[in-house]
Amino acid sequence: MADRVALYLQDAHSLQDAIKYVQYAESRGFEAVWQAESRLVRDAIVPMAAFAATTSKIKIGSGVINNWTRNPAVIAATYLTLDDLAQDRIILGIGAWWDPLAQKVGITRSKPLLAMREVVTTVRDLLARKRVTFHGEFVNLDDVELDVVHGRKEPRNVPIYIGATGMQMMALTGEIADGAVLNYLVSPKYNQQALEQLEVGAKKAGRRLDDIDRPQLVVCSVDNDRKKALDNARKLVTQYLGQQPHIMKASGVSQELLDEIGQVLTWPATEEQIEQAMRLVPDDVVQMITASGTPDEVRAKVREYVQYGATCPILYPLGDDVRLMIDTFAHGYSH
Repeated sequence: MADRVALYLQDAHSLQDAIKYVQYAESRGFEAVWQAESRLVRDAIVPMAAFAATTSKIKIGSGVINNWTRNPAVIAATYLTLDDLAQDRIILGIGAWWDPLAQKVGITRSKPLLAMREVVTTVRDLLARKRVTFHGEFVNLDDVELDVVHGRKEPRNVPIYIGATGMQMMALTGEIADGAVLNYLVSPKYNQQALEQLEVGAKKAGRRLDDIDRPQLVVCSVDNDRKKALDNARKLVTQYLGQQPHIMKASGVSQELLDEIGQVLTWPATEEQIEQAMRLVPDDVVQMITASGTPDEVRAKVREYVQYGATCPILYPLGDDVRLMIDTFAHGYSH
């Protein structure tokens, strides 16, 4: 089987440019594009519709919407509509969101596992074109169905992937989802723990680990100039070392380095602090948690994530030359 590879887009490019990158990735054999939705900037649905309308083969996923701000019936109707635009090419990626953003917009993320279970269960039934009555703690639906009058009335093939970070959410994903979107800025070995929990959940539902697709976000900074590639990634890595020290420690970053960076960076960090802290971050740390460097180095790193259980790397391009990154993986990562 050919190497599977996907593209990840946030809001670094205009939508017009993003469409061109997706079309180019499709022409170079990429399997999917995932559109981010995390900060209050670019929502996932509008770009997904744009990509769906301007391509013919590539799959299009949300990487990821959250399970708090849209009613499950609205989520189901939205993805039914996307499926009308690109039949059998849409993936519903959903996650538990994050604080302080959720708090700032008035959402208390209590019982995140139960909330996710209720939303995923009801959205799946609605997309299967069932009539749904469900009275849970977070979801209340009373005799609801997707009310298709004109158009395709059959069940929709929209797989649901959970963007899980914590290990309990990972186990839930193994139990109820079609796939897990594994996180970025972790070392490949960090996946081992995630896979163990996915398997625990899968067994609960009478499934195997291999029944659960495991695409993984991988920060990818590729340049023929090695130093430029590493410096492009170093800024993001530095901010992450300051913001997510627990994940960084689990990936093998030394406590000494985390302490040093913690002394320089406040939250939110200023540009000056980030510049100062970047000087503390050595190349090997950048390369431990990202795929950065020359095309050969980057492909080798991506292979490592696959060896540790990722089924389809989702490449998050840093730097100006997105086409170079796409070309680097035009035939997968094995060459």
